[in-house]
Amino acid sequence: MKEFRTVKTALRMKICIFCAALLVLAACGGKKEVKQVTQESKVAQDAFSVAEALRSAYARKDFAAIADRSTKEAYREIIDSIKYFDSVELDFTPRWIEIEKSKVYLNVAWKGTWIVTKDTMRERGMAVFLLEGTPLKLSKIIRGNPFKYPEK
Repeated sequence: MKEFRTVKTALRMKICIFCAALLVLAACGGKKEVKQVTQESKVAQDAFSVAEALRSAYARKDFAAIADRSTKEAYREIIDSIKYFDSVELDFTPRWIEIEKSKVYLNVAWKGTWIVTKDTMRERGMAVFLLEGTPLKLSKIIRGNPFKYPEK
C-alpha cells in the first residue's frame, strides 16, 4: 500500500513540474516585443560615430577624413592645434550627451599616449564636442581639445 502512495505522490509531483514548465514556456514563449529606436537614440549613435571617426582619422593623420566629419571652422581649429607626433593611442569614452533641437553636445572622456621620437607622453581629459547639421558634423570643440597634444 505504501508503494502505491509513493508512486502516486511521485506521479503528482511529475505532473506539477510538467505544468509549471508549461506555464513558464507559455509566459516566455510568446512573441518578443520589438522596441522602436527613438530619434534621440539615433542622434546619440550618430554623435558617437562622428567622435569615433574623428579619433580614428586623427590617429591615422587622415586630414581628409577629419574634414569630412567637421565644418570648415572646426576643421581649421583641429588642424591649427595638431602637434607633431610619430604615433598616438587615443581612446574616447562617451560620458554624456545633450540634444537641443539641432545642436548636440557630446561629453567625451579621453586618454592618450603620444610617441614623439623616443619620448612618450600621456594625457587625459574631458572634451565637449558641439555637433550640428544633417548628417552630424563637428562644429566646435567647446573644451578639452584632445587634438592639441602632445605639449612639451
